[in-house]
Amino acid sequence: MASTDPQSLHKHVPVPGDGLDAARMPGHWLLARLGKRVLRPGGAELTRWMLDTLGVDPEDRVVELAAGLGATARLTLARRPAAYTAVDRDPAAVATLSTLTGPGPTEVRAVRSDAADTGLPDGCATVVYGEAMLTMQHYPAKRRIVREARRLLDDSTGRYAIHELCLLPDGLAPALADRIAADLQDAIHVGARPLTPSDWSELLAIEGFTVTAQKTAPMALLEPRRLIDDEGLIPALRIAGRALRDPAALRRVLHMRRVFRRHSAHLGAISLVAAPTPTQV
Repeated sequence: MASTDPQSLHKHVPVPGDGLDAARMPGHWLLARLGKRVLRPGGAELTRWMLDTLGVDPEDRVVELAAGLGATARLTLARRPAAYTAVDRDPAAVATLSTLTGPGPTEVRAVRSDAADTGLPDGCATVVYGEAMLTMQHYPAKRRIVREARRLLDDSTGRYAIHELCLLPDGLAPALADRIAADLQDAIHVGARPLTPSDWSELLAIEGFTVTAQKTAPMALLEPRRLIDDEGLIPALRIAGRALRDPAALRRVLHMRRVFRRHSAHLGAISLVAAPTPTQV
């Protein structure tokens, strides 16, 4: 049986971004290379809230979009769903995800595919979720991914959840929203396009969902307390040690943290849980 321990997984399987220059690679890949496994804006606490609210149980067939390094996958597998499918387009991520097993009889598989076009059958899932990925897409791509999630879900018992960056408050001035997006792109080298809570809800509604629960949290991904809460004390110290030994990586991490702190009043994390909107006859 393959280990689900995150440290043992990464002794043998490369993380996304291996071999790339630390000064240029996407921020989440850089953090993964340093050993960070929880790469969600609201941390493990908001992820656990999302899974609790989804109510994943042994009857569920779960699809995770852009599953990354498997941190949430392990939490999901601990709930012993009937089936779990990880979707990711990065080959290193899929290699990592393919080593995962659960404590029960869960059928586990990893698929290399795009979140907007998974190739999975219609109605194959009772639960679909994705984290820290819609933010990185432009609006039409966001809609395509949410539409794909709707296609995958069973109409009668389907639940969908997202965990993303959000802009605060609702009605934030467009000029400020644009400045935050530009600063994020400069720091993480990915085109981050977060939405306000009401805009995230509207996106889901347009594609056939009704939001049933919502929770926000501070965007504290690189704060010491969150780092320890998410990773544990010893892994957090290892991450800090690797950064200190790599000047280019350290500069990137400090720059990302400065941007997050600069915009802390208007940048947060959000999770929304939704159900398919009943079709009007």
